[in-house]
Amino acid sequence: MAIKPTIYKLKISLSDLNRNYYDTLNLTLALHPSETVERMMVRVLAYCLNAQEHLSFTKGLSAIDEPDLWVRTLDDQISLWIDIGEPAVDRIKKASRLARAVKVYCFNTKSDVWWQQAKQKINQLKASIFRFQWLEIEALAALVQRTMEISVTITGDSAYVATELGECEVSWEVLQEA
Repeated sequence: MAIKPTIYKLKISLSDLNRNYYDTLNLTLALHPSETVERMMVRVLAYCLNAQEHLSFTKGLSAIDEPDLWVRTLDDQISLWIDIGEPAVDRIKKASRLARAVKVYCFNTKSDVWWQQAKQKINQLKASIFRFQWLEIEALAALVQRTMEISVTITGDSAYVATELGECEVSWEVLQEA
């Protein structure tokens, strides 16, 4: 019998001061049995950083041909492809052919090695690459509950996150801008 995903419900008060974007997001996420809470929260951060009409989570780890998040236009074109983790160069290349914009958010302890090995090839592609700090992602994951209200304020290159269990700041580094 297959292990079922764990469902999380988040109500996010989002204030993106960089884009003057303010919204209340009601997100229901499925944590895949092979996914960590840290990775799920990077998906949530990526959602907040790119919040816009038609942005949606995909089937994620269950569908290898889809990104973690995307924006599809009314004529079913992909305008934004967002991958979480350290995807293969070929996957980023394919995404850059399918979508108008491609973003990758890496976060693992191995992301430095991945970037050093792949950067020459990725530099030739039209993709934006961002790296979160692992210790900050761990601190964020420690605040997660199955049902929670969360406040996310984005300014500069960091997000200030407050929950019932505490607060933390998550910053990121731009490795490549498309």
